[in-house]
Amino acid sequence: MATTYRTCPISGMQFEDQAEKLMRWNAVAGVLWLLVGGITALLVILTRWPAIKLLPADQFYLILTAHGIDMLILWILFFEMAVLYFASSVLLRCRIATPKIAWLGFWLMVVGGIITNVAIFQGESSVMFTSYVPMQAQPHFYLGIILVAVGALLGTCVFFGTLVVAKKDKTYEGSLPLVTFGALTAAIIATFTILSGAGILIPTFFWSMGWIKEIDAQLYRMVWWGLGHSSQQINVAAHVSVWYLTAAVLFNAKPLSEKVSRFAFLLYILFLQLASAHHLLSDPGMSAEWKVLNTSYFMYFAVMASMIHGFTVPGAIEAAQRRRGFTNGMFEWLRKAPWGNPVFSGMFISLVSFGFLGGISGVVLGTEQINMLMHNTFYVPGHFHTTVVSGTTLAFMSITFLLVPVLFRRELILPKLCQIQPYLYGISMGVLGLVMMGAGTLGVSRRHWDMAFSGAPFQYEWPGAAYLMMGLTGIFGVIAVIGGGLWILLIVGSLLFGKKLDGGKVSDKPTPIPSNTQAASAVAHGSDHVPVPGTVVLALLLFVSFVLYYFVNWKYLSEVWLLS
Repeated sequence: MATTYRTCPISGMQFEDQAEKLMRWNAVAGVLWLLVGGITALLVILTRWPAIKLLPADQFYLILTAHGIDMLILWILFFEMAVLYFASSVLLRCRIATPKIAWLGFWLMVVGGIITNVAIFQGESSVMFTSYVPMQAQPHFYLGIILVAVGALLGTCVFFGTLVVAKKDKTYEGSLPLVTFGALTAAIIATFTILSGAGILIPTFFWSMGWIKEIDAQLYRMVWWGLGHSSQQINVAAHVSVWYLTAAVLFNAKPLSEKVSRFAFLLYILFLQLASAHHLLSDPGMSAEWKVLNTSYFMYFAVMASMIHGFTVPGAIEAAQRRRGFTNGMFEWLRKAPWGNPVFSGMFISLVSFGFLGGISGVVLGTEQINMLMHNTFYVPGHFHTTVVSGTTLAFMSITFLLVPVLFRRELILPKLCQIQPYLYGISMGVLGLVMMGAGTLGVSRRHWDMAFSGAPFQYEWPGAAYLMMGLTGIFGVIAVIGGGLWILLIVGSLLFGKKLDGGKVSDKPTPIPSNTQAASAVAHGSDHVPVPGTVVLALLLFVSFVLYYFVNWKYLSEVWLLS
């Protein structure tokens, strides 16, 4: 099949024809699902806000189900497919393997997403994101998710095939570039994750059709979290790869130790899935030994991996900035960073939010004793809004500001608003996660639509702080939705109305990457050994914050012990 390669004059990146189309379509589909998920997010927020309480219970659980599926599966997965094709075909300068299978995967995901949403909005599948049995949805709810999973698995296989094509055609030298290696990590975790989902959702689909009598609830929960939690680890590997890409293209930065960064990605493959045990710590069917082994030992290897990335990405930026002459004091390198560039500001806010908010709260949730305080409270969605949203979604949003001119060949509209968007969205989402976790610490339930239990025969008197936290959740949740809506407006507006840019030269085969370009920086190998005292201070600040927060939670737990 004949193919062509376009060399972007801005970045030096080369886009194979089919890969370019696949990246565009997957990215646009992801943005459309983000739009649907954002609308449902606003409805969820306005219902959980005690002063407003917008929707009745049945509509709330319907909308909450749609919000979880559209945000955690459809938006993220479609964008990650685009990331996989970028990390393979573009960074390795090769044709995409089996484009017909890639397109089949894309359309299966589109059809599956629509089918599942139809099932949800028909009103008889309000089982929420986790869809725990014995709650039963309509058969096409499960069928749609299975189709999405099959489509994503096909896309992942095309990614693996593209790596083989690049190796065979010798389009790169040495080992895979670090960004592509991170994407490979995400793809390997995705394969395990999707197979876990198939292992439980296919029997559940049969159960909903009446072909199987029952599904064991404990077995369902254990296998489902092999999908539910591990799918978030695909996100972690993908957005960390985006961090490295941003550092490389904006600063020509190299990791402090490429071998250590690669080792950290390998730790994700080996240990991140085991961290799903922290969702099962309150389940009586799992042995204490299994819980302790997974959350008190194996999980910390995954935590160490994130700490390595959280150190080496800002460290790489600091080293690159110091090489440019920003050597005065501890933090001139950070003060003189391009904070007006939304690609950088979004990435850095994503990194800080993921580390300080998502990382610390995740370790706390993974501690068995403390988990008993937090389990099934509002703390849990607070935690994953700081990981999946402040971490992954913001990282994906920020890299899109780079891809619009490079991939879509359009100039960004309203550049001042583009500068503001990462701050508006990132800071409001960070505060939202904090106050959600604060409400959860005070016992506010994770999913109950009305924390006041209006009309119940026995009323529970919440402390005023709980209502304050939920009110702040409403306020900052609305601001975050506005920030997300602004991003969609800017991106879609740029694609429709942005000034057309020169596409660059087209050839029938890949050409050498010009030196001193973003493309050359993205695929460069090597490590940077410049001292990074500022990053060391930031790492120590993270450690001190963690110790203090850990102590506070043990203090809360000690007050519960007094009840005995």
